[in-house]
Amino acid sequence: MATEEEVPEAAAPAPAGGGSDDAEMPDAAAPSDSDSDSSDSEDEGAAGADELRIQALEQALQEQPLDYETHVQYIQCLRKSGNIEKLRAAREEMNKYYPLTPKMWLEWAKDEISLSTSEESFGDVEKLYERGVQEYLSIKLWRDYLDYVEEHDPSVSQCTPAGLSKMRDLFERAITAGGLHVTEGSKLWAAYREYEMAILITISDGDDEEKAKQVQRIRTLFHRQLSVPLAEMESTLVEYKSWEAEQGNANDPGSNFDGVPSNVTSAYKKANDTYNERKQYEDQLSNAGASEADKLQEFLKYLKFEESCGDPARVQVLYERAVSELPVSSDLWMGYTSYLDRSLKVPSVLRSVYYRATRNCTWVAELWVHYLLSLERIHSSEEELRHVFERAVQCSFPTIQEYLNVYLTRVHSLRRRISDGLDLQLIRQTFMDAAEFLSPQLGTKELLHLNAYWAKLERNLGKDLAAARGVWENTIKKSGSVLEVWQQYISMEMEMGNIHEARSLYKRCYSKRFAGSGSEDICHAWIRFEEENGTLDDYDLAVKKVTPRLKELMMFKSQEEAKDEAYSMLNDNSNADDSYQKRKASKMINKQQPPAKKRKENPPKSAKSSDDQGSKTQSGHSAAITAVEVGDVTRAKVETSTEMKVDSDSRTGNTGSNEPKPSFYNDKCTIFVSNIDLKANEEDLRQFFSDIGGVTAIRLLRDKFTKKSRGLAYVDFLDNKHLEAALKKNKQKLLVKKVSIARSDPSKGKKSREAGPSSKGHDSLPQSGDDGAKAPGSSRPDKEVPKGDVKITGKNTQFAPRSVVKPLGWTTKDEKPDGGAGELKSNEEFRNLLLKK
Repeated sequence: MATEEEVPEAAAPAPAGGGSDDAEMPDAAAPSDSDSDSSDSEDEGAAGADELRIQALEQALQEQPLDYETHVQYIQCLRKSGNIEKLRAAREEMNKYYPLTPKMWLEWAKDEISLSTSEESFGDVEKLYERGVQEYLSIKLWRDYLDYVEEHDPSVSQCTPAGLSKMRDLFERAITAGGLHVTEGSKLWAAYREYEMAILITISDGDDEEKAKQVQRIRTLFHRQLSVPLAEMESTLVEYKSWEAEQGNANDPGSNFDGVPSNVTSAYKKANDTYNERKQYEDQLSNAGASEADKLQEFLKYLKFEESCGDPARVQVLYERAVSELPVSSDLWMGYTSYLDRSLKVPSVLRSVYYRATRNCTWVAELWVHYLLSLERIHSSEEELRHVFERAVQCSFPTIQEYLNVYLTRVHSLRRRISDGLDLQLIRQTFMDAAEFLSPQLGTKELLHLNAYWAKLERNLGKDLAAARGVWENTIKKSGSVLEVWQQYISMEMEMGNIHEARSLYKRCYSKRFAGSGSEDICHAWIRFEEENGTLDDYDLAVKKVTPRLKELMMFKSQEEAKDEAYSMLNDNSNADDSYQKRKASKMINKQQPPAKKRKENPPKSAKSSDDQGSKTQSGHSAAITAVEVGDVTRAKVETSTEMKVDSDSRTGNTGSNEPKPSFYNDKCTIFVSNIDLKANEEDLRQFFSDIGGVTAIRLLRDKFTKKSRGLAYVDFLDNKHLEAALKKNKQKLLVKKVSIARSDPSKGKKSREAGPSSKGHDSLPQSGDDGAKAPGSSRPDKEVPKGDVKITGKNTQFAPRSVVKPLGWTTKDEKPDGGAGELKSNEEFRNLLLKK
């Protein structure tokens, strides 16, 4: 494995006095005045450029304090300039957010050592080394730390008992941290032995007892090292035999184990075999040209092998080596922490590793979750758990689900420890924070999970049913159109035995619109509820409320099926129709026709024309198909006369033969505007587009009977330039509502427009009134409508297809005096009438 990169010595800042002015220079080396001036100007220019660079980096860090690379560049610039105060502050600021690399710790320590002038600065440098060795495993950093303490600590250099004890404890810590490092651990063992040998020399010859103790310490160090699988074990054995010979224990240099105790020989052979098993993995890791991805795979293979061998100390050292080389690999940190949770379970080690893992991989929510769980296992204080949780929620996670996991982990922990005297308000506050932070982005399923858990804890732990109901009421305000919200709210009331409250919820929600078959499901659920829990009167009331609603939903469903069938027929004939129109156009292109003839050929027959007239032309067939569509504006090449009536005729109800011909629109340069405020009129629309200009016509679609706006309009423009400008006003407010603007494209048909952004899926379902007896504005009686008949009375035709409002074959004699619709044909007869040519 490649050794760590050597760190260049720090350039010490220039002395305050600027150096010695009295030093004499040889005459041959004395520069001329011009050379000196040129050098001074260049230095000043470089210094000015460095200062500008430093200011730019400071500004960048103010804007982006978490930019790792900017921190590194800022420190390098300050180190070059020699501004030691700013340099210290910059290093501390970076270490507040990120762990520093071993190289950066070495540079920092060397800079401080070069500036130290008294023994008082020794403690500051020692603290720097201590901080550095705790962040990553670095044999070189440990060696420098040991050398610094040995040289600069007065108690150690004077060999006082306290100094000896301190130094030996430090060496033991180093051996524990890196003594099992296969390729570099021998450096720490060698340094330890050299220190003890130096102590042996200082012992006077007369103190035989102390000298014998020191000799035994050195011998023990040799024996310990020879039992550890390390590189260059053979040279260590040779060195040991040579040292024993110096102590008067003769041995044969040509024999490997002559003079070596049998237990040491056995341990040496076992360690050597262990090293040979790992040599192949070490050779792969020593490949300097390997990419990070390749090196990660090699480490993972090596770790899998070590874990199978079952030595936790060796596994831990190998993980430390891996995260030191690949510090932002979440796979390594996840594997390391999981292994410690399973196998080691030492609180101090767990705290240290999890702290470093979350500083290196702040964006991995799973690490934070495991961190909180691990702290709870080792019985950490609530203050420590709260601090870690607060750090976690301030991080940037890729998905909102990961934030939810962190919040829920915190709640689970508080719930488990509520018996330890924790206040329920902590749980409540955590839920409130989660709801405020996550609700705008959470999906329905996740939000439902969060609020259901909250309501459950309020009910079970807090014994506060009112608070639990408050949670569900707030959820209904935000997601009242979600069936599961009502189901779980009702389920909670049922579990508590609150039958009356559950019945009230059914009464509130049975008439609401839900996705899919949810509207029918909630009606049937209410009936089952009353069958199992209510009186006969309760059951009868539920049936009375639900029956009209179910009929309304069935009618809507049948209308949708008829519409789909009609569209299917239209699509089958579309290819033939298109080819016919193309041939007809090619024949007519060179003919000069009077305007009246052109106008007569293209528009469709009026919607009130007879069946025979409507079935004779293609345009009549298209108009009939168009009339089937419900609740939206669907146009082919020509608008039906029903939708494009002149307002004056609509008001008078004139259906005679003098009705004006509808205009012809090709939508070549037209936009479709939806979600218009119902109070807006044509003038409001014209004013809305006045800033871009180019409006040639505005067609606000209105209800045929009430003449009220339907919230939809077509706007024609002079050219594409004005049209493109109009499209940019999408989602801008007209009066109090944001309008949706799209290019009108009749060729795509209704279905393609329904798939657009204005479609909401279940929004097309009818919604009954609050009492469930009648739809809003409907005058339809509650009595059952005979099967096969579609009967709609009154002026509100919100959910009726246009074919039902005014079907093909309508005549004025069928008109009722009050303007309502007469009784229609059966569905089957009406469908046949539509599709007949």
